[in-house]
Amino acid sequence: MAHSYTPGLRVSKMTRVTKERRLPLRGTVLVKMGDKITARDVIARSELPGNVHPLNCCGQLGILPADIETALIVKKGAAITKGQALAQSSSFFGLFKNRVDSPIDGFLESASPITGQLILREPPIPVEVTAYIDGTVTEVFADEGVEIETTGAFIQGIFGIGGERYGIIELGVSSPDQILDESMIKGDSKGKILIGGRRVTLEAYKKATESGAVAIVVGGFENFDLKKLLGYEQGVAITGQEDIPTTLILTEGFGDIAMASRTFELLKANEGRGASVSGATQIRAGVIRPEVIIPLASTATFQETNSKAGLLEVGDVVRVIREPYFGKLVKVTDLPPELQELESGAKVRVLVAEFEGKRVTLPRANVEMIEE
Repeated sequence: MAHSYTPGLRVSKMTRVTKERRLPLRGTVLVKMGDKITARDVIARSELPGNVHPLNCCGQLGILPADIETALIVKKGAAITKGQALAQSSSFFGLFKNRVDSPIDGFLESASPITGQLILREPPIPVEVTAYIDGTVTEVFADEGVEIETTGAFIQGIFGIGGERYGIIELGVSSPDQILDESMIKGDSKGKILIGGRRVTLEAYKKATESGAVAIVVGGFENFDLKKLLGYEQGVAITGQEDIPTTLILTEGFGDIAMASRTFELLKANEGRGASVSGATQIRAGVIRPEVIIPLASTATFQETNSKAGLLEVGDVVRVIREPYFGKLVKVTDLPPELQELESGAKVRVLVAEFEGKRVTLPRANVEMIEE
């Protein structure tokens, strides 16, 4: 039987997941090898230098730059508050005094006898990295962060927006082909990861956000609703940095697409459990997928190897990850071995597939399998 290799989304009842959690700059790691940690635990901490504010001290005081040291009334390195006097000078035998006050809270970093400027710096900005998942520390990167390992259910989506969140899984619908609309959102969904079916409406998303939901996992979402939600057209750059309180993960694609039954059943089986989610997505080089991670008992047995993993065969149902059929599930009917020329002139391996009564030819790089 003809076959080829293609990467795919993971939907696993039980697997091993590892995550590296690192600071953006060197700092202090707060945990050690073997520590059991929870998703909300801070595992490393550092500080970003505050913003710099130059202040023309000598110009305001009417003195020479060489005299700046004698004009200072606070020591270099000292903490300062907004409105505090930093330097002063006197004239006409001390009858008139001029002074320079601090425009910020922070500290006095330096005073230049060449330029006559004071360099003020705002307080440092604390940076903390949380564990993101419940698990065990399996490696420590000195002054940077750690690697964390957990065992549990793992689900990848095809597209998402919004950052990392932790919450409790709660079903919003009773079947994978049911639309999650506004009427199904409870008054208080604080800390919940709501599970939809075929699609979530924009009104339902907004109500879920107002009720405190941290994330929504659903089959599909209308592309024009996404534009309304974000206020701009989503490009091909990495997502996950959007300023939204409720992360949105699509397991199937854009439009009215029912969630895959096995994905829905897996989420249903874990209702009431805590889970970590991330909407970060990058489809091009360096693929990043939105994800749901549900830590489970480490004593559970599971099989991580799959001899067929990644092997695409005639009869397989795969998902299209490029336009014009982005998000569609298609059935492979043929895998021609020869290269075929596209409209662009490129020669690539293709597959023939069927969906909704249509027969289409697609580059094999434009589809991916859904892996167990």
